[in-house]
Amino acid sequence: MAEQLGLNLPARTALGRDDFMVAPSNAVAVAMIDRWAAWTPPKLVLSGPAGSGKTHLTHVWACDAGARIIAAPDLTDASVLSLADSPLAVEDVDEIAANPDAQTALFHLHNALQTAGQPLLMTGKLAPALWRLTLPDLQSRVDAAGHATLDAPDDRLLAAVTAKLFADRQLNPRPDVIPYLVTHMERSFDAARDIVARLDAASLARKKAVTRALAAELLDKAAESEG
Repeated sequence: MAEQLGLNLPARTALGRDDFMVAPSNAVAVAMIDRWAAWTPPKLVLSGPAGSGKTHLTHVWACDAGARIIAAPDLTDASVLSLADSPLAVEDVDEIAANPDAQTALFHLHNALQTAGQPLLMTGKLAPALWRLTLPDLQSRVDAAGHATLDAPDDRLLAAVTAKLFADRQLNPRPDVIPYLVTHMERSFDAARDIVARLDAASLARKKAVTRALAAELLDKAAESEG
């Protein structure tokens, strides 16, 4: 049977505090974000693998603290003055290890924020000691920040997030779908978002329910394309 083309409607990514599910893998990080006003010194590093919730938690903090968010590779010396007058989150600092200009900009920005008494949140995939920053003065300032780790989600959290992703799309998968996905997909929120989106599209195109068989088919196709 030929598949019908479905409407490719983007799903809104919910990044509010109520949308962030707390579990042992992220509880310490959430607690530190919630108590951001008490950071001493007023800076924190969030680290964790891709899909662990860093971006979501960064947006939670930015909303609460009235902060702006910028990607570390986008930093320039010209941007320092315009960014130092309010709380700031700098994402993916580990990605500027080979970018001396961005490192210099972050160094000056860090100092300007400190002088202004504004808090700074930084994120990266690995612990900050492993960021391999080539500017020693910047690395020492990063090392002086508080540090919270986001671990990969456990089964319970991954199942809960996947169930919410289905609910956000008004999908009602068969009862065995989520346990199957949790067992067989990559252990990250990004992977959960991707497979739920693909299941939504396939279900709409075929006018069929979201079943374990359909989930297995799409995961097999993804594995083949990666291989």
